[in-house]
Amino acid sequence: MGEQSDNLWRHADFLKLWAGQTVSQFGSQITVLALPLTAALTLHASAANMGFLAAASTAPFLLIGLFAGVWVDRLRRRPILILTDVARFALLSLIPIFALLDLLTLVALYVIAFLVGMLTVFFEIAYSSFLPVLIGRPHLVEGNSKLETTRSAAQIAGPSVAGALVQLVTAPVAIAVDACSFLASVLFLSLIRTPEPPPARPATRRRVWSEISEGLHAVMDDPILRATMGSAGTVNIFGGMLFAVYVLYALRIGIGAGLLGVAFAVGNLGYLCGAFLTRPITRRFGIGPTISAGLIVMALCGLLIPLAAGPLIAVVSCLMVAQFARGFGGTLFNINNVSLRQTVTPDHLLGRVNATSRFVSTGALTIGSLAGGTLGAVLGLRPTLVIGAVGGLVAVVWVLCSPVRALRERPIEERASAAS
Repeated sequence: MGEQSDNLWRHADFLKLWAGQTVSQFGSQITVLALPLTAALTLHASAANMGFLAAASTAPFLLIGLFAGVWVDRLRRRPILILTDVARFALLSLIPIFALLDLLTLVALYVIAFLVGMLTVFFEIAYSSFLPVLIGRPHLVEGNSKLETTRSAAQIAGPSVAGALVQLVTAPVAIAVDACSFLASVLFLSLIRTPEPPPARPATRRRVWSEISEGLHAVMDDPILRATMGSAGTVNIFGGMLFAVYVLYALRIGIGAGLLGVAFAVGNLGYLCGAFLTRPITRRFGIGPTISAGLIVMALCGLLIPLAAGPLIAVVSCLMVAQFARGFGGTLFNINNVSLRQTVTPDHLLGRVNATSRFVSTGALTIGSLAGGTLGAVLGLRPTLVIGAVGGLVAVVWVLCSPVRALRERPIEERASAAS
């Protein structure tokens, strides 16, 4: 286990991990806006094209997520983090290069997004599995809250910078900033000195499918893990529908790239508020009620997006409020959901349990993105946004029909000690 200090501000290696994540998240938030703007503005993508692009980034979780979990449990996790960051730097650098050479096409964007997504599968699963080893389970909520704080700050600053960069130097060149951020992450990861224990070696070599099955059973047989995975998957399938057409919808109702970036940035203050308030709210109301409240806030406030109408200032204000509320509710849900999963899962299963959860949740995002693009082309952008917002309420059913509903802090601690 990692250092057991009372305060992670004194945990030197966590601070290195946190610093690398901060820079990388800032760059990634630029790409979150710059990549669809590249497709929409530079390559004149349709609603279906936007859905395919969103799906290309997340499809790898559906295709290789379970296999990645096996390898993360077989290998040390920090080298995986370093190698995937180096490779993502190289791939994202191709977008501005292709654009400058007039070689950029939608197919090239799909392929690069897909390959970066494959690397992100390994990075995210290894990252979630490395954190409990680095800081210890008792500090997971604190650690995840700190990491979420900087991710939230990046979500505030990143889109506004992205909007400005898109207008000044075009969207493909703005993505170069994200590419460079991965090198900073590599530097900080390389400086971590906490020894990572070697992965447990079984007495006899097992088949990959056998290890995947063990991870699947660990999730499906546990009512807490099953509910957290199901709720995340439901949120993402409808959230994928919504975001697949969100940027195109905003552009069509007259919001330019720069103003859209500002709307994202101001609205994303909700993520930062959520990151700061999740711990006190959870201590006051319990982890189960906090997870439920976060899901309800996300779904209901998402309706403000398709309902935005009237003068430009009113439309932008609606988008900001919707983004703020979805960010706040999503952070309440995500921090508790991830921390709960990391807490109740034994070390030797962390990679596969994280992979199974991400396989379902991010695979659902892929399906939602494709569905959103299709519905946007058939029904129109606004009806698709309504379906995406309202459908998110179904996620609450998973929590209400499971032990998570009544969970307070104490049962989580008992499960943690049993899992360790």
